[in-house]
Amino acid sequence: MTLNIRVIAPDRTVWDANAEEVILPSSTGQLGILTGHIPLLTALDIGVMRVRIDKEWIPIVLLGGFAEIENNKITILVNGAEEAADINAETAQENLDEASQLLTDAKSPKAQIEATQKIRKAKARLQALATLNT
Repeated sequence: MTLNIRVIAPDRTVWDANAEEVILPSSTGQLGILTGHIPLLTALDIGVMRVRIDKEWIPIVLLGGFAEIENNKITILVNGAEEAADINAETAQENLDEASQLLTDAKSPKAQIEATQKIRKAKARLQALATLNT
């Protein structure tokens, strides 16, 4: 038995495939889902979703959203998502460096929050690349 996983962003369906296992970046920590999981609705944080298909783990960056698990179907609605294979390592590192500088230079709480979000996104991209290369 497998899980049917759909990741839907505002502009496209990012992922639609069957898998044996998925690990989601929920707002309360990593959440592992196997077949037969009880129905669940959970908020998702910025982070890396890992999908296991035939003993291979595929990382996908999720930029926050919600997941609904029911009857071995996982529907994930996200603000944005990126497959690790589409991420450029140099650009991700540059984004992290720029965001870190923005946080250092931030003079208002709003600027600090925006810089922190950019840092979290850049770190998630780098984590996905690290997972892809192991």
